[in-house]
Amino acid sequence: MNDQQRLVVKADELHAGYLPGINILNGCTLEAYAGELVGIIGPNGAGKSTLLKALFGLVDIRQGSVTLDGEDITHAATDQLVRKGVGFVPQTNNVFPSLSIEENLQMGLFLKPKEFASRAAQMWELFPMLADRRKQRAGSLSGGERQSVAMARALMMDPKVLLLDEPSAGLSPVRQDETFIRTRQINKTGVTIIMVEQNARRCLQICDRAYVLDQGRNAYDGPGRELANDPKVIELYLGTLASEVETRTGGDAA
Repeated sequence: MNDQQRLVVKADELHAGYLPGINILNGCTLEAYAGELVGIIGPNGAGKSTLLKALFGLVDIRQGSVTLDGEDITHAATDQLVRKGVGFVPQTNNVFPSLSIEENLQMGLFLKPKEFASRAAQMWELFPMLADRRKQRAGSLSGGERQSVAMARALMMDPKVLLLDEPSAGLSPVRQDETFIRTRQINKTGVTIIMVEQNARRCLQICDRAYVLDQGRNAYDGPGRELANDPKVIELYLGTLASEVETRTGGDAA
């Protein structure tokens, strides 16, 4: 089987939530193949971030299953998932603000400290804007720069799958574009990426495939550009999602 046809992540009929008896996901299904960039979009409260957290063991999965390269990881702990090759970048609180950029990267490689020099060199090449400022405290960086640090730290363990939760949230349009370009560059190195994104149109433009969630269920799925041009998706979601982005964009210009 061609590696690009290899199913890496499969979430099947997930029911999950935070409070007893209340599900946020109601039968959600997702597949990601090797080397794909898969987007997840939908209105506020659709369960997008909950799905990502369920894949990373941060939400109680009450029904359904998740597999990684065919192995059942439905109830695996987050540290086990990291060891198995899953990286996660949350939307907020995704850096250690009191630590330097370099120290943040060290935290990302706590399982393999002897590999720090070689892995860090790869990150400086991928994120050149961080290289000359590696001793600077992460808390003093702009939102876009902190996002780069968070992504670099997650990549230090050389994951096979990277989960990104709204990487462009709160960023100016220019910084959003930079983040999307960087995401695609990471994907082209062979990392399978599953990305929840508030900027639905931009997400559909760069993703290989995407899922539209609504009320914790799959509403639509297919190639990103096909969904971007689907009259029903445009009518029901893209206009609404665009207005949500406008109200949530914080305009981080630095």
